Amino acid sequence: MALTSRYRSATGAGTLAALILVLVFGSPWYFDWAAHHTNPDTAGGWFLRLLAWPRWRFDSADSLRNIFSDDLKAILVVVLTALFLYLLPGTQLARARGTVAQFFAGWSSYVFAGGFAALITTLVHTNPSLLGAFQSAGAGATYGLFVGWIVGLAALGGHRGTRS
Repeated sequence: MALTSRYRSATGAGTLAALILVLVFGSPWYFDWAAHHTNPDTAGGWFLRLLAWPRWRFDSADSLRNIFSDDLKAILVVVLTALFLYLLPGTQLARARGTVAQFFAGWSSYVFAGGFAALITTLVHTNPSLLGAFQSAGAGATYGLFVGWIVGLAALGGHRGTRS
């Protein structure tokens, strides 16, 4: 499926962009590279580290419960992005392909997905707390705010599908 296909849906294109973002930038290899080769005190370094927020991993010295929580967070970011893209009216109600409503629907879907994925997975994490859940949701929403424009651009111009 090509991203430039004129028959792609805004939901499908946005979900594909979210999947690529999570698979590439959430990978252990990218996370290690960003941790060792970027400066968190610069805007560029901060952004490159932020890209790795929904990280997933295979092995770690961390507890199995925390590894599961991180992997679930990465999966939920993609699944919730698809759900919110489908539910938000901007992608379905835009009068013409490529409207600003589709861009903002894609972007906001990623903000919501990041926040809710973090909130949900904090409850699975070791020693969960309400404060920790709120802080995680804030981190997820921050990730979505600064990275979600990519999903918004992918959803921009997607063909409006009809709802049954």
